[in-house]
Amino acid sequence: MERSILVIFLWLLCAESGEMTGDFYTNLPLPTPKITRNYDECPSSVTKCMVECSAVNVSHVTLSWYKGSSLQSNVSVSDFKSRIFLHLEVEYQDKKTYRCVINNPISQQTQHLNVAQICQTCEDIEQSVMPVKEGDDVILHANLATQKMDQLLWIFQNTPIAELTNKSMSFCNDVRFSGRLILCRETGDLTITNITKQHSGYYKLLINSVLSKCWGFNVTVYAHLPVPVITRDSQCSSSSECSSESRCSLVCSVFNVSHVTLSWYKGISVLSSISVSDLSISLSLPLEVEYQDKNTYSCGINNPVSNQTTHLDITQLCPVQSNDQIVEYVGAVVAAAVLVVLIGAIVKLYICKPNQTKQEVAAGGDPPERNPDENDALISTPEYVSLNNMCFK
Repeated sequence: MERSILVIFLWLLCAESGEMTGDFYTNLPLPTPKITRNYDECPSSVTKCMVECSAVNVSHVTLSWYKGSSLQSNVSVSDFKSRIFLHLEVEYQDKKTYRCVINNPISQQTQHLNVAQICQTCEDIEQSVMPVKEGDDVILHANLATQKMDQLLWIFQNTPIAELTNKSMSFCNDVRFSGRLILCRETGDLTITNITKQHSGYYKLLINSVLSKCWGFNVTVYAHLPVPVITRDSQCSSSSECSSESRCSLVCSVFNVSHVTLSWYKGISVLSSISVSDLSISLSLPLEVEYQDKNTYSCGINNPVSNQTTHLDITQLCPVQSNDQIVEYVGAVVAAAVLVVLIGAIVKLYICKPNQTKQEVAAGGDPPERNPDENDALISTPEYVSLNNMCFK
């Protein structure tokens, strides 16, 4: 008897549970999924759009994305959820048919994706050219004072880098900007700290999901400029290469520069200049000045954000010889000439001295007596007369 009562109780319990389960699926109709643009997740490229399909207050359901009839992704829940969602990334110009489906064992609801409506591209309504110096902190202004903002997205080249909504603020994972970005919640301004050349490029701002309009910022980062070096022109080694001995040839040089202009100035007037846009090359610019020139000369290098100048010291690079130096030089030349004359006279006397025999010189005796006829004969010879004329004239 007790066993029968227990069996009946269990049967009633199971029947009641089965009826409740059936009522659960039939009494709670499935909601239609909602498809929206998602800005909390950064797309892999600015040419792609991140969308989200969601449903609220559901249980024991599966949410799925389909491209045509192919399943792209899905997510299931068994217990009650206040909200369920699923993301999908598509191209802006994608012509495929996408749909989001929510279903349980007895019913389903479908929502189709309109890519052209949800994922609109934007055209610049304003462009700003921003030359900046390497190492500076640069602020890109969003000007939200005139905009009603519920969503804001900053993009660099073709990559989203920062996003701001009324609820949250996030930064995309881009190693180029790691630890460098500051986003102001009140104004939407984006600050790039300690900017480098790798941050040169085109920035774009999207506001309010009004994707037909956007703001552009063309940022160019310039490196620090070296100080120009002025030297005497070592290539001017002969009068044929130099215009005049009264003029001094100089050259102004800079090394490893790009996107700069190098110029010579006389006072504030430009005498000559040369510009370059290539990367990391050396520049040189020649100049000729008078030794006694009293004008002020300088060599300057500049780009759109900075400049460096070196002033020419003519007295140091192009010194003029003083009168004392000239007198010393002339005296040295005269002394050298006198010395040459003296040496020549001594050589003459040594060559023309009458010869003595080695024995007479050694004994200290007088030269041997000569026969008068022999002396007369010697004197009368042309060679002897010529020798006397040369030595004692």
